[in-house]
Amino acid sequence: MEGRLRASWRRSERYGVSPDEVSPVFTESVDTGSLLYDCAFEVLTGLQSTIANEPVGLMVADRNGLVLARLCNDPSILRSLDRVHLAPGFSYAERNAGTNGLGLSLADRVPTLVRASEHYCTELRHYTCAAVPVLDPVGGDLAGSINLTTWSESSSELLLALAQAAAGATSAMMLVRATGRTVRPAPRGEVFSVTGGASDGAPCPSPGWRTAHADALGALAAGRVTAVVGEAGAGKAALAAQARRSLVPRSRILHARAPEAADVPAWLELWTPELRKPDTFIIVSGLHTLPAWAAGELARLFADARPAGPVPFVLTAPGFTSLPDEIAMLVDALVEVPPLRLRPDDVLPLARYVAGSIRRREVTFTPRAAAALTAYHWPGNATQLRRVVRDAVLRATVVDLHHLAPEVLDRGSRPLTRLERLERDEIVRCLVEPNQTMTRAAEELGIGRATLYRKIAHYRIELPTKD
Repeated sequence: MEGRLRASWRRSERYGVSPDEVSPVFTESVDTGSLLYDCAFEVLTGLQSTIANEPVGLMVADRNGLVLARLCNDPSILRSLDRVHLAPGFSYAERNAGTNGLGLSLADRVPTLVRASEHYCTELRHYTCAAVPVLDPVGGDLAGSINLTTWSESSSELLLALAQAAAGATSAMMLVRATGRTVRPAPRGEVFSVTGGASDGAPCPSPGWRTAHADALGALAAGRVTAVVGEAGAGKAALAAQARRSLVPRSRILHARAPEAADVPAWLELWTPELRKPDTFIIVSGLHTLPAWAAGELARLFADARPAGPVPFVLTAPGFTSLPDEIAMLVDALVEVPPLRLRPDDVLPLARYVAGSIRRREVTFTPRAAAALTAYHWPGNATQLRRVVRDAVLRATVVDLHHLAPEVLDRGSRPLTRLERLERDEIVRCLVEPNQTMTRAAEELGIGRATLYRKIAHYRIELPTKD
């Protein structure tokens, strides 16, 4: 046991913490109006969407170890965390719960990973906890901690990387909201997320998706180095994950996104050892942004990983020509994912899948809403669809036309100015109200019917016929 952990165990014993049963202090009042809470909750909500089906509890605690919020989609670990009171209102400071990731990160003010038997209390040894302190970006004082908890047999290195990214993003957001100063955004891929959830299991019946899936499945089964290409948000990583799970249903899948150049060395050290693990499959994206030396290093590592057996990785990119030359030379198979506008048959199944995963129950789309979703051209592909559907189902479980974002009814090809978008959105808002008529809509907008018709034509607004 390393020195920090030994010192924490000694403190836990000195505090009189029970080694057999965890009994954290409960506080009825939790400050949900603080800047830390607002920023951390927003960051953790975004992080949760990238690991939607993984057994990870995401928490934010204040400087005293009091858990302010917890996000978790996995029912089994959620029930387990409730049993050990790792929940809002309970304090997991070291003096209350003994050696644990959250408490030790606050005590030492450094990123902390506590695995299984390293916990002081035996009740906590089923878990691995990664926690990173959040510092006040203005004064530098300790504000709290971001804590991620999973089962003890899960990958702890990835957990700590995710916690560090979340803590950094929280501190950056606090700086912007407290002072108005902007900061350099954290690179998207300095952390790579555990995948296998989100759109991985979404049903896509279109011929274009089925063909791409069959091509990817055949290439992976044949042990070929595969590059999946397509527009941003089209579902390249989801397709790769589906194909891999079709071959190896219980496969462990990681998604590594390339970061900014300065963070590439740490990024490579973090995930490339996973290439040697037979039960792990890695989806690598953003290779076109890598510096030349890193592309060469990765090409060597990819080449070394091939002789051991099935190829343990797949590459994604906007196009084959965007891959660095050294890596492109290794590619044996190219699979293209069509954009969503060419896969209209996938729109409603994807929408229902996303809606159900958010609401945890069946969500109905009216014929008018379904027609609007299917007819839209989706320039942002599945990423945009998920956003539109999420916003709609947070308002209703029977989604009608007026629950959808106005952009869905816009068939124009020219980018609109801010004022034009505001005018278009207001016209759409009026038109989609239940039992609305053109006369009433024109009156509400304060314009004549003829003007309203002209503006509908100008903005190329298409209203599905009422059912």
